[in-house]
Amino acid sequence: MDTVTESHMAVSMAALGGIGILHSNAASSDQAAMVRSVKGRRVPLLSAPVFMSRGDRIHNDDVFNHGANPYVLVTESGAPNSKLLGYMASRDWVKLADKEVKIYDYMVSCKDMVLPWSSDLGKIEEFMAEKGRDVAAMVRDDEVVDVVGKEDVERNKGYPKLGVGSWKVGAAIGTRESDKERLEELIEMIKYIKKMYSDLDVVGGNVVTVSQAHNLIQAGVDGLRVGMGSGSICTTQEVCAVGRGQATAVYKVASVASQSGVPVIADGRISNSGHIVKALTLGASTVMMGSFLAGSTEAPGAYEYQMWISYKGQNSKARVFEKGSGALELVNCLIEFFIL
Repeated sequence: MDTVTESHMAVSMAALGGIGILHSNAASSDQAAMVRSVKGRRVPLLSAPVFMSRGDRIHNDDVFNHGANPYVLVTESGAPNSKLLGYMASRDWVKLADKEVKIYDYMVSCKDMVLPWSSDLGKIEEFMAEKGRDVAAMVRDDEVVDVVGKEDVERNKGYPKLGVGSWKVGAAIGTRESDKERLEELIEMIKYIKKMYSDLDVVGGNVVTVSQAHNLIQAGVDGLRVGMGSGSICTTQEVCAVGRGQATAVYKVASVASQSGVPVIADGRISNSGHIVKALTLGASTVMMGSFLAGSTEAPGAYEYQMWISYKGQNSKARVFEKGSGALELVNCLIEFFIL
């Protein structure tokens, strides 16, 4: 799903021991680039570096994405593959009295802040301590691919799979005529990965019947994805009149897949831990989740904001607390909110 999994989500899932499936609602070259991004990282960073040239000016905090991008990198041309000159942190920018000056005049020099993109978390932390830096730029082939701050290092220490083997990632592909070009791009990516990692698994689906599962098993799939029309926002069963109850589908497919040693992925309407337990009990090897993760920081979906005006009763609890101990009356009034 394009609002759930792109490279940031896939990297974080891999660091936690899971697998992110990169959506196919993008140009084939972009999807292949996302695969490279995941396979090429050692640390699950969330940064999306913003680049400016030495002559640019920062007029407002839009460039920092209101705090989502804490740093702006300054390069010769303003492009990531240009020589790195320095950086500007949002926390320092807000303190500037004159924001009309060029960024080059107040940026922090890039001296002793560059590391190879393949550096692991331990090396990054050691580098920052040694150089007295609170930020480091990760460079691959003279191109800045990530920015790491001290807060990133601390946050990422909790990931259990850092530095353990190779990170896994999946790429979705359909069966339409237009997907042949995508397949060619992905095959090139597969050839590259095969040189580095000899084993590459192919998951087929979605299926909901024994016959469908049998056909894909004979074709040589390494795993089966089960579910049709059972997703929380899926309308396949209503619009196309095809599908099957998810519990039945998982049980039936798992019963035949287990005979061939093919794992089953339960895909659809997994919205709490109880659903996961039920799927595993019915024979699934693992589950695929979409809406469960869609609201996380790592998801690429756009934020939707709503403006609210609070309305408090004159003697409501909230108003009494604001008045302090001098309030004479406490009435249990509800605080109501109205959407503008």
